[in-house]
Parts: sequence; C-alpha cells; structure tokens
Amino acid sequence: MHNAAFAALGLNWRYLAFEVEPKNLRAAIEGAKKMGIIGLNLTVPHKLLAMKMMDALDDSAKTWGAVNTIKFENGRARGFNTDAHGLEISLREDLGLKLRGAKVLLLGAGGAGKSIALKLASEKVAELFLVNRTPSKAAELATEIKKRLPSVRVTAGYPKNAIGLLINATSLGMKPDDDSPLDQKQFSLKQTRAVYDIIYRPAGTKLLAAAKSVGCKTANGLGMLLHQGAKAFEIWTGEPAPLDVMRRALENNK
Repeated sequence: MHNAAFAALGLNWRYLAFEVEPKNLRAAIEGAKKMGIIGLNLTVPHKLLAMKMMDALDDSAKTWGAVNTIKFENGRARGFNTDAHGLEISLREDLGLKLRGAKVLLLGAGGAGKSIALKLASEKVAELFLVNRTPSKAAELATEIKKRLPSVRVTAGYPKNAIGLLINATSLGMKPDDDSPLDQKQFSLKQTRAVYDIIYRPAGTKLLAAAKSVGCKTANGLGMLLHQGAKAFEIWTGEPAPLDVMRRALENNK
C-alpha cells in the first residue's frame, strides 16, 4: 500500500520489508538512521522493545504505550503509535461499532494489545476484560489502566456474561496450525455479538470462521492496517494519504 501511495504522489521512495531479530533491533534502528532512511514500521515482537530505543516519543506512543512507527529527523529517532488510531476507525467502518459503553474482551497484552487496551479504556468502554497467554501480563496491564483511567472497569480474565465485542490482538491465527487464541471452555463465542481479529493474512482465521458460524458480526485487521498505515504515511511525508489507492493495493494483495 505504501509503494502504491508513493507512486500516486510521484515520490521516488520505496517501502521494503526486513526481518530483524529482537536482539538486533537497536542495531537495525541505528543502521536505518545512519543510512538516511526516512522512517520505519515495527511489528511483532518489536513494539514494546522500541519504546526504550527512541530519542524522543510522540504523545501517541506515550499515551498508547508502544511504538509501531518511527520517523528519523535530524539524526534522531521519534517513535509514534498509529495502531490505536487505525483500530478505532476500522471498528467504526467495518463493524459499525461505537466503543463508548461497550463491554469488550481483549485477547493479548503485547505491543498491539497494550495500545488497543489503552485506547479502548480512553474511549470509555463500560467494561474491559483482558486475557493473555501469560496471565501476569494481563494483570499488569489491568493495573496500569486502573491507575491511568480509574473510571473504567477492568478485569484480568474472561467475562462471566455476554459482551458486545471480542478482539484478538495476538498473533495466533497467522499460521494454519495455530491454536485458537480463545479458550472456549472459559468463554463461548455465542456470548458476543461481534469479533474483530487484527490478523489480516489469512483474511479468514479460524477464530473468525468460528464466530461467523454462530452468527457474530466479524471483521479482520485489513481496515486497521490501512488506517494505521495511512497515518504513518502522513507522518513520514507530511502529505495527506491517498486512502483509495492504498485500499485498492491492499485488496489486490489479500
């Protein structure tokens, strides 16, 4: 989507993918800075690690607790978070959901999960339930939210009653042999009206298929990817993102 957007605006830029191990993340960021690269996107598992590697943090990264976008300016790396922005727009456009007053179960408390949890809380959801493969991480995040936004009801664990929305913010579902991120012995999909999976490849995960089979409204993470990417594009270029061009590029490469 970025290369399509660059072409549409006549920019002689190129967006490239590199696989970097966590132990090499700092060196990769420093190398990109020294090579004069304009900026970077970070994905799993780098979003939390990068927080301590920035020369400066934008308010979005400070607020949402993770870095997924970097801009290099005058030899300094500034970290941003565009994930929360992308999620909010996608939930509204793809599921027709308003977050205020909703009851939400969030699976995952990593980089994406943390920023999503904080965004949900800031939008004044009625109740937020946090579940993570390592329970202590969910508990830590719940404690942080209670300190920052004490009016929001937050629980580490599965809900006992029906909710309006379940969000998968884990990477489980990207591979065909992945286990489900949801323990259906603890919570049944029949107890939620909508399911959002931030995974966009494959477009239909096992979780979404199971949710559809019981009548839930569903959406994958393509909308979040689009809108977080558009925000990153604007940070790097200073130009409005050509959303239609970017959307078509994504839809043509599902």
